[in-house]
Amino acid sequence: MTDVQPPPWAGLAPVGEYPFEETHDLRSGPDLHPALLGLLPLVGVWRGRGQGDYPTIEGFHYGQEVRFSHDGRPFLFYESRSWIIDADANPIRPAQREVGWWRPVMVDGKATDDLEVLLSAPNGIVELYAGQARGTTQWQMATDGVGRTATAKEVRGGQRLYGIVEGALLYTFDMAAMGQPLQVHLSARLERVAG
Repeated sequence: MTDVQPPPWAGLAPVGEYPFEETHDLRSGPDLHPALLGLLPLVGVWRGRGQGDYPTIEGFHYGQEVRFSHDGRPFLFYESRSWIIDADANPIRPAQREVGWWRPVMVDGKATDDLEVLLSAPNGIVELYAGQARGTTQWQMATDGVGRTATAKEVRGGQRLYGIVEGALLYTFDMAAMGQPLQVHLSARLERVAG
């Protein structure tokens, strides 16, 4: 019979809540990492409406809230929540959610204009994007890889274009899925509501 050793954490004091601050407001919290200067205009909370369509579904309108925050390290945390709305913007039901990270590609310790973006959604899809910043007001990316669970719908690829136009965050999302070629799926205009 062998002696069972307790795990190394057994009997130690419990830890408190997560001790490090994350912020979407550049006026408070940790300093923005210098590598993120090219993504600085994205930091904040954005809310607005968009329209979706695809040959395999009926078109729809949606509300959306997007949050870009940081904790002082060289990446942005991204969270998106959307909901289906009627023509008067009344909520009908929850829709897609995404979480992920945006980070600049580093070369010799310095940020380049190249981006790596990882997005995950509860529908079983994980997307890896490679992209590029065009100045500090436009970010374009295309999928470098798509992973999906056995029960997820078939998605082969996507392209996203984000831009700050007259103070608003606009984007389009093109998708190749369900046997369809790459084409526009979503577009929205979001206004800054915090940050």
